[in-house]
Amino acid sequence: MIVQAFRAGPPGAEFWVIHLWAKKSMYEVRSLLSGFACCSIHQAMVQFGFAYGSMFKPELQIVIEETWKYMEQQVIDAIESFNFPTWLNDAIANFGLEVALGLTYDWTKDYTTPGYYDELHGIADAAGLNYTHLRDIMLIGSLTQGDCSMYGSWGAASADGKTLQLRALDWDTENPAVSYPAVVVYHPLDAALGHAFANVGFIGWTGTLTGQNEHQVAVSEIGVSFPDDTFGNMSRVGVPFTYLLRDILQFDTTLAAARERITSAHRTCDLILGVGDGKAEMVNVVQYSSSVANFFNDTNLQPLNATWHPRIKNMVYEGMDWDCPAYQKALHDQLQAHWGQLTPENTIANVTANVQTGDVHLAVYDLTDQNMYVSFMRPKNSTAGAQYAYQRPFTKLDLTRLFQEPAPSS
Repeated sequence: MIVQAFRAGPPGAEFWVIHLWAKKSMYEVRSLLSGFACCSIHQAMVQFGFAYGSMFKPELQIVIEETWKYMEQQVIDAIESFNFPTWLNDAIANFGLEVALGLTYDWTKDYTTPGYYDELHGIADAAGLNYTHLRDIMLIGSLTQGDCSMYGSWGAASADGKTLQLRALDWDTENPAVSYPAVVVYHPLDAALGHAFANVGFIGWTGTLTGQNEHQVAVSEIGVSFPDDTFGNMSRVGVPFTYLLRDILQFDTTLAAARERITSAHRTCDLILGVGDGKAEMVNVVQYSSSVANFFNDTNLQPLNATWHPRIKNMVYEGMDWDCPAYQKALHDQLQAHWGQLTPENTIANVTANVQTGDVHLAVYDLTDQNMYVSFMRPKNSTAGAQYAYQRPFTKLDLTRLFQEPAPSS
């Protein structure tokens, strides 16, 4: 097992930065998992998980157990309050939480990179967790979507012409997982395992909500509760979006490759994605559903509304939802006010703080210089500082240095 971890951030706003290394031929792992057998690439993914689970066993036991209990309590209190899709509410009411999420797994497993479930097996085995609960919690993350915001800025719109991207996660602030923030840096030591990338989320979360890779590619995501008819249909069968976003970070090196992946994927729910590429000096918004995968830049950005969502040169942006005039206009006004001078610093000080987006976590990506600025909401057991991420201190991470971190010798 090769893993290192350290605490980052100012006092009262610390989070884990976790480094994981794996290689196909590093060692035989089948003996670690009872009855488990797989090819060498799958074994390497188990290595990621087993290293992760071994180092964070106490934390994982707490966060996974608390999160599962929280989900069960939400079902008991009021299913609707957890923002499940209607079909999942009905399945839970008829069959119970575990059976309903088991159906979700059945509908999505054939479209998910198999190694991600191998990684979960490794985590569960090393940390002594219920694998099914761990697996299903990962699927919940891809079902509840969240109200979020994003922007992309490049060329003349940004100070020094940098390519910048925002990912603001507005999600369930009562979920116990939000008290365990982490940035997990994956270091594949074999080309078949993809590329190094930083996954921003919570301890134990293996899908991607937020992140940036060593090839200057980054992702954003917004749940859509108010689509228009251009979205077409949703589906229950396909790849969970959190694993699709991880595929982009782990395996894609360009915006063009990410576009091909999204276009050819078996897509499911209504979303807005953001994909940026510092090499291409471009960020795209993606209108995403089972029916469509439409890519927008500053010249064709949708939805188009002269009052609350007009286009801005060298920028794309989406505030909280598709049809969401108040937030869309607020985000537009802040970006327009800083056009030509936009930086990560004034994004933090003015854009997200004034729009009040990013309650759970925030990432501002500098895709030109490979820096990432992150902030996380206050843990539930703390009283230090403001509550929401957009109100709290940010930490600058030099991703070039993090991606080049050498593997320990033993």
